[in-house]
Amino acid sequence: MSKLDAMGEDEARAALARCCGASRWVEGMLARRPLGDRVVEHARAVWAQMERDDILEAFSHHPRIGASLESLRARFAATHDLSAREQAAVTDASEEVLARLRDANVAYEARYGHIFIVCASGKRADEMLALCEARMHDEPDRELAIAAAEQMKITELRLAALEEP
Repeated sequence: MSKLDAMGEDEARAALARCCGASRWVEGMLARRPLGDRVVEHARAVWAQMERDDILEAFSHHPRIGASLESLRARFAATHDLSAREQAAVTDASEEVLARLRDANVAYEARYGHIFIVCASGKRADEMLALCEARMHDEPDRELAIAAAEQMKITELRLAALEEP
């Protein structure tokens, strides 16, 4: 039995929303309870049913990179909850790399209409910068699919952290 199965509906809804901010995904996961030991399998199946608006809603629950260097460094230096593990490898980035990452993210958002989504777990800032720059050449539909796949990776990591003892 998963920890999500042991939670009351409101507690499970809140926990799932921390894993993925798409409300239709959260409700889809709740409808599948009990999840048993197939939480990730269920998460993938529900995510596969999401439409563009659902995907963009999930993206909107991530902080924007690029408001300022200070907020960018604070975002990556976060040591609380789920984002600490995801972004730990970026805390030593130089101001130059952080500025370039901020600027790349602003350009990305202007091109695609949504923030740059990447599973940051284990990635340094320069690696994320290279990914952002490379993905700037994708067609919008292809980029949305790539970003949606990255969102699912993030969701899976967060679900795994939720299920840890």
